[in-house]
Amino acid sequence: MVSSTNTQRAPRLRVLLSIAAVAALAMFVVAAGHAWAAVPERLSVTFVPSPLNVPTIVETSRGMFQAAFPGTEIRLPEINAGPKQTEAMAAGEVDIAHCLGATSAILAASEGLDIRILGIYSRAPRAFMIFARDEGIKTAADLKGRKIGGPKGTILHQLVAAYASSAKLKEPDYEFINMGIPAAAAALSNGSIDAALLAGADAYRAMEGGFRVVADGVGLVDATTVIATTQKYLDDNAGTIGRFLEMHAEALEYMGKNHDDTVGLTAEAVKLSAEAVEAMYGWYDFSAEISASDIEELKRTQEFMLENGLQRNRIDIESIIAGQ
Repeated sequence: MVSSTNTQRAPRLRVLLSIAAVAALAMFVVAAGHAWAAVPERLSVTFVPSPLNVPTIVETSRGMFQAAFPGTEIRLPEINAGPKQTEAMAAGEVDIAHCLGATSAILAASEGLDIRILGIYSRAPRAFMIFARDEGIKTAADLKGRKIGGPKGTILHQLVAAYASSAKLKEPDYEFINMGIPAAAAALSNGSIDAALLAGADAYRAMEGGFRVVADGVGLVDATTVIATTQKYLDDNAGTIGRFLEMHAEALEYMGKNHDDTVGLTAEAVKLSAEAVEAMYGWYDFSAEISASDIEELKRTQEFMLENGLQRNRIDIESIIAGQ
C-alpha cells in the first residue's frame, strides 16, 4: 500500500494547483464573446469511472451536476472506450467527453471530427500496464507470436505498441485482439490470451490476483486523458461549457481539501477497499491546465501513431486545443 505522507500529499497538491487553471479556462469561454447562458434542457457527458477517474466519481457522487445545472436532464452514458466516445460525439449523442484518451482525440480529429480539447483530465503512466501469466514473457521481445488483448485505439493500445517497438516488433509480430479492459482481464485469467492491457482498478485486481506486470507506461507514454467537446457544441453552448468547467474546478477543490472522503467515495464506486484506492491515487495527476509539455506529448503521440500505422492523416495538434 502507498502510505507515506509525501505520497498522500501529492494528489492534494496537484489538484489544488489545477483549480485556478480550470477556472481560468471557464472564464476564457465567457470572455470569448458569449454571455453566461441559461442552463440547457439536456446535457450528455460521458461517465468513465475507470481506470480510477476520481473527479468524475466526486462529481456524480456529490450531485455536482444537478447543482450546476438545475432543471437540466443530465445524461451520463458509461462509455469507457475512447473511439466509442468520439463516435457518440460525432453522432450528437454526447456533448462532452469527460476523460477521453488523447490517442482517441487525435485519431478522431484526424478523421474529420471538429474536436476541441478543453483541458487535461489526468496523466497516469503508472496506471496503464501490460500483464502476463506466462513466466516466459519478461521482455518486449517475448511478445513475439503472443496473443495480446486490450482496447484498440486507446492509450493501452499505444502502450503495447510502444513497448513492442522497443524490441523492433510491430503487428503482426504479435496478435492484437480488440477487447474491453474487463474482457481482457477475464481472458488472461482463463488463459485464452497471453497478455492483457489493463489499467486502474482492473490492474490493481490483476496484481492482487498474482499476475505479473510486464511493463507500465513510464518512459513509454504519458497516458494523458482529456476533456473534450466539438467546436460546434462550443460555439453553440459556450455558457454550458463554462458552467461545466466551473463544476470540474469545484470537484478538484473538493478533492484537494477532503482527501479521506474522496478516497471513500472512490472506493465505493470502484468496489475496492480504501487502502487499494490510496495505493493507486498517487499514480494520477489530475491537474487540468494544458502545459507546453502536454502539447509536446500530444505531438509525440501523433508521430508515434503515424509511424505505427495507427493514424492516417496528420493534423495540427494546437488547432484542436480550445483557445489556441
